[in-house]
Amino acid sequence: MLHKTPGIVLRTVKYGDTSVILSIFTELFGIQSYIVNGVRSSRPKAAKGNILQPGNILDLVVYHHEQKNIQRISEFKPGHIYTTMHVNIVKNTVALYLIELLQKSLKQPEPDPELYHFTEKVFRALDTENTAVAANLPLFFTLRFAAHLGFHFAGHYSEYTPYLDLAEGTYVDLPPHHTNYLDEANSQLTDRLQNIHHIPDLEHVLMNKERRRNLLYAYLDFYKLHLPDFKELHSPPILHEILG
Repeated sequence: MLHKTPGIVLRTVKYGDTSVILSIFTELFGIQSYIVNGVRSSRPKAAKGNILQPGNILDLVVYHHEQKNIQRISEFKPGHIYTTMHVNIVKNTVALYLIELLQKSLKQPEPDPELYHFTEKVFRALDTENTAVAANLPLFFTLRFAAHLGFHFAGHYSEYTPYLDLAEGTYVDLPPHHTNYLDEANSQLTDRLQNIHHIPDLEHVLMNKERRRNLLYAYLDFYKLHLPDFKELHSPPILHEILG
């Protein structure tokens, strides 16, 4: 049976002489693997292979069989034409981080339309907003993505709860008896990031590269504490080098 669904390309792997296998985060089916034939040949239609770059948003017509690990695509076309993301080094590096976080976190092919639409919104904003917004998008996305996965920071920063306990996932009144917590300044920044509802407002959250780096690694530690089998990401050191 054929289904129409938007999807975000997460990975493209060459297969044979002319084909590719794609990992795509779809609205209807969650993360799925698809084989696409003939996109790497010398024929004119092979130019369509450029559409299959990681990060691209596609409109898909797909075959779907629950018992199969690799599905097939009947038709695909761009769902959004990027103007800056693939050519701006800051935005492209942020996109690579977002893609890797999605790959490392989405293990089961379960549909989550709300998460899909949030993720697509972030990729579109990455393309259209300025680099000040782009620099804070990894922090914003990492926090919101965790909430979609079922774990998030409870409570809020205040003078009575100025520390964020990463192990318990909540704001507390005193530093915990372990090292997995944020100090007052970073706890306050985290609460501010959590309360942003419009992505362009990220431009007004000012921080230096060292604080941004420390916060991102703290959030990834939060993932390790609460997400089974969460693996180390390779993109953060590159991200911080570029943002620096």
